[in-house]
Amino acid sequence: MDGQNEGRKSMSTDIQERLRTVLQEFVADWGLDVPITEDTALVEDLGFDSIDVIQFVVAVENAFQNRKLGFQDLLMQNGRYVDDLKIGEIETFLASRLALA
Repeated sequence: MDGQNEGRKSMSTDIQERLRTVLQEFVADWGLDVPITEDTALVEDLGFDSIDVIQFVVAVENAFQNRKLGFQDLLMQNGRYVDDLKIGEIETFLASRLALA
């Protein structure tokens, strides 16, 4: 594996670990017994309300020390808010945005 691919994999692993840590801390007091995987959905699996999504986005921005990630591009499609997001979708979004930073 070349250095560039190793760097991408390392960044992807870092994003995954940091995102899941933020999520686990966010829902720690909710009494959930749900494993956090790339297929975990914020609304369907974790019971997020719209305000929870916004607070989670702020927590993620703080964790990555970047308030200009453009989460509106992930949260809205065709002028409407998305119904739900999976952790894998957020990880992919973060990887693409942080690669540009």
